[in-house]
Amino acid sequence: MTRRSGRLQAKSENASTHKHKIARIRKEQCSRRKTLVTSKRIHCEAQNLWTEEGIFEAPFDGLEKDTGVAPSKQLIQPSPFPLLSWGSSEDVWVKMLSKEVKYKHNKSFLQQHPKLQPKMRSILLDWLMEVSEAYTLHRQTFYLAQDFFDRFMLTQENVNKEHLQLMGITALFIASKIEEIYPPKIQELAYVTDGACLEEEILQMELIMLKALNWDLCPETVVSWIKVYLQMASLYDFSNLLVPQFSQDTYIQITQLLDLCILDVGSLDFKYGVLAAAALCHFLSFDVVQKVSGLSWDAVESCVNWMAPFVETVGGYSGVQLKEFSKVAPEDRHNIQTHADYLTMLNEAQRRQTQSMDGTFPPTPPSSTEKVTTH
Repeated sequence: MTRRSGRLQAKSENASTHKHKIARIRKEQCSRRKTLVTSKRIHCEAQNLWTEEGIFEAPFDGLEKDTGVAPSKQLIQPSPFPLLSWGSSEDVWVKMLSKEVKYKHNKSFLQQHPKLQPKMRSILLDWLMEVSEAYTLHRQTFYLAQDFFDRFMLTQENVNKEHLQLMGITALFIASKIEEIYPPKIQELAYVTDGACLEEEILQMELIMLKALNWDLCPETVVSWIKVYLQMASLYDFSNLLVPQFSQDTYIQITQLLDLCILDVGSLDFKYGVLAAAALCHFLSFDVVQKVSGLSWDAVESCVNWMAPFVETVGGYSGVQLKEFSKVAPEDRHNIQTHADYLTMLNEAQRRQTQSMDGTFPPTPPSSTEKVTTH
């Protein structure tokens, strides 16, 4: 009995010591987190990036070149995220914004490739959407591939159109290995090219592309941004922030518009966050869009007006419906990349775009009344 009592006492003392140790570690982590936030604020103040309201300017400085809007009008409000149990909402928000500067894309890459036409890019991306649907790949996978391809083209010169399919399928191959749990095998991706690209060629292009991109493979895509915006606009359960709380139907309506827009090389004139916010402006009131994105009307105005012909074109077609996939759970259906007759829609949108040059689509903010229910 004495020996057993001794063991129980020792066990109790160890448990007490363990609890004190955990409490001390948590206290140190909290102190370290406060120090980090303070040092970050001091760092931002030193670079004139922090104002009294806690507004960040730096991440969207590049918009001045793209939209002609002065940086002072592009103030990014503090994080729209609620308090997070797994991290700092401000850190997550700033990290997302910083990627808008790090991962650059621009339609000027066409000037480096005189043998290519904008329509060739549209046809390639449309085909990649079709391949993505055939293999039930996620939307994020396709948009990663699109980003890899466009940024890779900025690093190259005088590419022939015969090499575009190889670059496109390689970009999708890389994106699949990053995003998918079960990515398509290289044999399958070579097969869908109908013999145009061999497995060895895809592997060689993969090394070339990774080196050219400097292994920077984690951009915030248009889909990343639209998911954040919709989640914040629809949020009703703060404890389940990582669980989608927006309507699947609303989401696929917006992503159909973005799918069409991304086929136009003019979409590369805008940051992905701005492109997503502009799309949301056509479905929700601008007050909501500004709250979830922190972007002023001046920052998104040109993109909203550029997108107007695409919105009108999509509106002329029957609404997109959620598709059933045999091996995809119902709650994940909206995340699968789908394909429609986008090339026909693109031609119509570009025709409307040419007609709008005379001012058919005036630069006026959206109505304050929400156009679509997000729940």
